[in-house]
Amino acid sequence: MNEATFQALANFPQQLEAHYAAVPAGYEHWMPASWDGVPSERFTAIEQVLHVRDIETEGYHVRFHRSLHEDNALLADIDSYALARERGYAEATDARAALADFRNARARTVELLSSLQPHDFARTAAFDGYGPVTVRGLMHYLCSHDQQHLAGLQWLLGKIEAARSSP
Repeated sequence: MNEATFQALANFPQQLEAHYAAVPAGYEHWMPASWDGVPSERFTAIEQVLHVRDIETEGYHVRFHRSLHEDNALLADIDSYALARERGYAEATDARAALADFRNARARTVELLSSLQPHDFARTAAFDGYGPVTVRGLMHYLCSHDQQHLAGLQWLLGKIEAARSSP
């Protein structure tokens, strides 16, 4: 297991909470006039949090489990925008609960990964849209996903600041 990646995964809940806490009150559902250049999905600040929570549990928990327990499992990609519509992200108001749920879900992920033996990380699967992947590779994709959403929140904060400072 790559220790830097493992630590990044373990520390991500605190980073997500800190980045979300920087969103000014009243801007949780704010959208820019243009999403050009956004480094993540086109989600508002609260939607970013809800998305990360749901992808952790319905995406990566399932992917890790199937990769570890099935031979050459086929791992489905998730349509993030469809999930957001189904779950009513646009109407959500309780980021605190979503962050707590995510923190608990990530703790389960970290616990699982820390319990694996070296040969477990080499187990293979086929990840829709990515191709062949190992459990180790899934760890890296999850870490990349985390960073993408921190970048998305920072991008939104930049757009919010620009909107707030414009006459």
